[in-house]
Amino acid sequence: MADLKKLNGRPKLKEGKRTKFINVRFTEEEYKEIAGLEKALALSKTDLIRMRILSDAKKTVINSRELIKYIDSAGAEMARIGNNINQLAKHANTLRLQGALDPAIITQFNQLFDEYIQVQQKFEVSLRQIIRAMGL
Repeated sequence: MADLKKLNGRPKLKEGKRTKFINVRFTEEEYKEIAGLEKALALSKTDLIRMRILSDAKKTVINSRELIKYIDSAGAEMARIGNNINQLAKHANTLRLQGALDPAIITQFNQLFDEYIQVQQKFEVSLRQIIRAMGL
């Protein structure tokens, strides 16, 4: 029985042991904000504060659920706009085959389509910036 080794829990860390302590005080509003972020991001307060302070200043803590909800709604809106453009193009082709298409309508459609393309390109740039800010 003397051969049995007593287990003392987790093995001791050789590197990366956190031995320093910083005490921080927050106002009630600040604490509620941190607690809200803790729930929304599923991180402990300690990890949240450590990540926010020690990570690259350009990286931002982002509520991914909220972000995905907004991106999804923007993508759905872009899809509706694309569907409307297709319907207008089909109608314009029908009128053209009947010889009833006014050249002013073609000019106006082309201007609106150019604006749509510019908005879509800005949207893509914004998505890339968000992804970079998240550090992905």
